[in-house]
Amino acid sequence: MTENKHFNLDMTIADAMTVHPRAAEVFAAFHLGGCAHCHINQVETLGQVCQGYGIDGSTLIEALDGLMESADETSSTA
Repeated sequence: MTENKHFNLDMTIADAMTVHPRAAEVFAAFHLGGCAHCHINQVETLGQVCQGYGIDGSTLIEALDGLMESADETSSTA
């Protein structure tokens, strides 16, 4: 596994969404922003969201970075 991380706890939700188009799917898997009473604010940082919802930050970052690893594998086999 590489140490080149694309996501970090200091970036905003909006920034994370621009890094990879499927970031929203990861947020939904963690039950973030998927319903009216769970809305996440685009200007909150990933760290703030994790703290507010009791989610382990390293687990969320690992899942988000997994998107990039999948994209790298797909582009290298194409």
